[in-house]
Amino acid sequence: MDVIKKAKGVEEYIIKCRRDLHQIPELGLNLPKTSAYVASEIRSMSIEFRENVAGSGVVGLIKGSKDGKTIALRADMDALPIKEETGLSFASQNDNMHACGHDAHTAILLGVAKVLSENKDEIYGNVKLIFQPAEESPGGAKPMLEAGAFENPKVDAVLGLHVGNLINTVTKNGSIGVCYSNMMACLDSFKVKLIGKGCHGAYPQSGVDPVVVVSHYLTVIQTIISRELAGTDSAVITVGKINGGQAYNIIPNSVELEGTVRAVDQNIREYIARRLEEIAKDLSKTMRGTCEFSYNFGYPPLVNDEEFTKYFVESAKKIVPREDIIELKKPSMGGEDFSYYLKQVPGTFIFMDTPMAIDGHVYPNHNPKFAIDESQLFKGAALLIQGALDYLE
Repeated sequence: MDVIKKAKGVEEYIIKCRRDLHQIPELGLNLPKTSAYVASEIRSMSIEFRENVAGSGVVGLIKGSKDGKTIALRADMDALPIKEETGLSFASQNDNMHACGHDAHTAILLGVAKVLSENKDEIYGNVKLIFQPAEESPGGAKPMLEAGAFENPKVDAVLGLHVGNLINTVTKNGSIGVCYSNMMACLDSFKVKLIGKGCHGAYPQSGVDPVVVVSHYLTVIQTIISRELAGTDSAVITVGKINGGQAYNIIPNSVELEGTVRAVDQNIREYIARRLEEIAKDLSKTMRGTCEFSYNFGYPPLVNDEEFTKYFVESAKKIVPREDIIELKKPSMGGEDFSYYLKQVPGTFIFMDTPMAIDGHVYPNHNPKFAIDESQLFKGAALLIQGALDYLE
């Protein structure tokens, strides 16, 4: 099969789907319009599929004419609660926005489905099409796995991609970033309530000031990164929310804070979680207070399979020039629930550079003016098609 020619043949279709989806962005697990759109397109291709998987997920199955393994191709479908400011003719028609390129991922996979469904005679085994909700929040990959998305037939490998402007070292439109191991961080969160004893601000000795406890806690937890981990370990602790107090002259009873932890190694992740709790309890006790602590282990670190990634790179060379395949030697601290799929089967996740300027500036993912270069989307489809065919053969 001339994969590039086939992908170019559905380029207009991919762009149409992307623009249609871009206008109806939806959030989380409940994507009724998006899911219905995908199901309608899949149905028109006479592809066997399941709807309402883990909410609004859609799982299609393309059976090849020859026996073989099964590979899953995944596209996330959800958007973000951001008001679009691009000024595009096909901009969002509501207060949400596809500010991370998931509309493009879905459109690319629909293009892949169209090509593969029309060329079943060249497929060994099966291709599963995973249209997943809730990648941004609260996470759709795990519920889809629990709903049997990787069963009947059992999936042997998985492949996915992400468009946009994600890695600084990937600068040429249409180039791809690959990683042979730990590629992205976990996506964890924690909450701490530091409890003191409220009193008059003029007489702090009569109470226990949780504001002071918080100030020490914020300083100490950063020493986990700077003094307890090796300099080569990649991890981030960020406190993004603090609530406490009613008036300038009143010491409150308690102060609450929330933060996120990012780590690319599971052992480091677990160590940080344990130390955050230990410091909260020990520090509050030392300063005559108490605390309440909770930690949420979210998406695990995304770790690509080395052997599968090596295979994929050889496959990708048939689609893009070798110089446009860039090895990402440093992991991203962003999180991705594609990591759940990679804990089940070998596979790889890639970045594809597709930035488009708005008002002369290129904006990052999750920005109200984020935009993508649609002329590169056919390459995404070609990479997935070629990767799937080569693996199955």
